[in-house]
Amino acid sequence: MARVRITFSKQGALRYTGHLDLHKLWERAARRAELPLAYSQGFHPQPKISLASALPLGFSSKAEVIDLRLNEDLPSEEIISRLKDSLPSGIQVLSIENVDERAPALQTQVLAAEYEVTLTEPVDRSELEWRVNGLLGAQSLPRERRGKQYDLRPLIEELSLTPSPSPAGRGVGVRVFMRLVAREGATGRPEEVLDALGIAAETARVERTRLIFSTQPVQFG
Repeated sequence: MARVRITFSKQGALRYTGHLDLHKLWERAARRAELPLAYSQGFHPQPKISLASALPLGFSSKAEVIDLRLNEDLPSEEIISRLKDSLPSGIQVLSIENVDERAPALQTQVLAAEYEVTLTEPVDRSELEWRVNGLLGAQSLPRERRGKQYDLRPLIEELSLTPSPSPAGRGVGVRVFMRLVAREGATGRPEEVLDALGIAAETARVERTRLIFSTQPVQFG
């Protein structure tokens, strides 16, 4: 049995495809591509497919990761070729690698996620920098999610403003970089950070740019 890890982008209308539907999308694509999927045992066998981390609706990504278990080894080029005509246009395979079958479940290896947020309306950059510094300097950031209290501050590993490639005027095209904890039971959500910064969700485009796993070093700077 082979364990194949695929990194892919999720763009366009597929930003509004939920986690479970994305799982089904990949299952259908793998079947159409005639990949030799491995199945679980029992009365209702399921294909051994694992997505790394759920992406909130409306977010795009160029760093989604999925593990497929196959009953036979196939060259990466052949897998990509087979999937090419089976995946919708909003999904693009970026890379593929073989993973040790004995490695922990993909979901348990995720440590953090990085996001790039593009603001679609002009803002006062100095004011936004002041808010960012305020969040980073806070001892705690009490929040409520689904009726439960939690502290957002320890879930923020990095928060900064990044240069915008747009030559537009002051405040236009400002981008916010976030690295948030993404462990099981402790996950920072970009929309919560934006809310804490006083930024309306409808004025921000969020893209996940990287997932950080326990098997790879964290790069800073």
